[in-house]
Amino acid sequence: MANRSVGVSPLPLVELLHIVHRYGETEVLSDVSLTLSGGEVIGLVGDNGSGKSTLLKIIAGYHQPTSGVVRVLGRPTTLRNAGQSRALGIEPVYQDLAILDDLSLWRNFFLGKERRRGRFGLGLLNARWMRKECETRLRELGLSRIQSVEMPARLLSGGERQALAVTRAVYFGAKVLLLDEPTASLSAREAGNVLQAISAARQRGLSVLYIDHNLHHVLPVADRVVVLEHGRVVSELRASQVTEDELQRLIAPPLSHT
Repeated sequence: MANRSVGVSPLPLVELLHIVHRYGETEVLSDVSLTLSGGEVIGLVGDNGSGKSTLLKIIAGYHQPTSGVVRVLGRPTTLRNAGQSRALGIEPVYQDLAILDDLSLWRNFFLGKERRRGRFGLGLLNARWMRKECETRLRELGLSRIQSVEMPARLLSGGERQALAVTRAVYFGAKVLLLDEPTASLSAREAGNVLQAISAARQRGLSVLYIDHNLHHVLPVADRVVVLEHGRVVSELRASQVTEDELQRLIAPPLSHT
């Protein structure tokens, strides 16, 4: 099992209170309440169509709830778009990552946030510093196959791309990470790199909301597991107190024979 964080922030980073979301006449989320605290990984699990991705997109600012309250650092907040959520430190990481294949790793790491020389950041790019900083962060992550930060991003595996994106988000001050199936289609080694990045985020005091169908990945890294069914929270458990088989039965109860 992964090492848990030493402590959890007493003030929740994000709170969802009685969230309802409808598409037309279809209610996708029904009275969902959820708290995301610092230094904690929450595994959000459920069958297809349970509302997991919709819930994540509400926190990310892509959707607005039909009713209910979202609080960020204790203050009621209307997250009108993804830019507003990011400005508040809420960072989604999806499979279709914003990583440019033809740019080097260090250029991708600092994309849009480049460090420049001189006063007020108006000089030339400080390429030497950015290369060294990127190299240090990737070495900490244990991506041993990466020999140089000059290599183009197209040479990264799927797991390495995910790990790079998570590390970049943590480095630039994200407070909440939203991960939707980050280990899908990855090898065991690649998935391990991603899970290591998630654990590192927790140790830095971030809150991580982690969606995955693979319970073998969720349980070792999660502190809490929340089970959604037809848009409702049906269970919330400490990850250390539930087995994979027990959790699977909560997600998809066996059919009763009559």
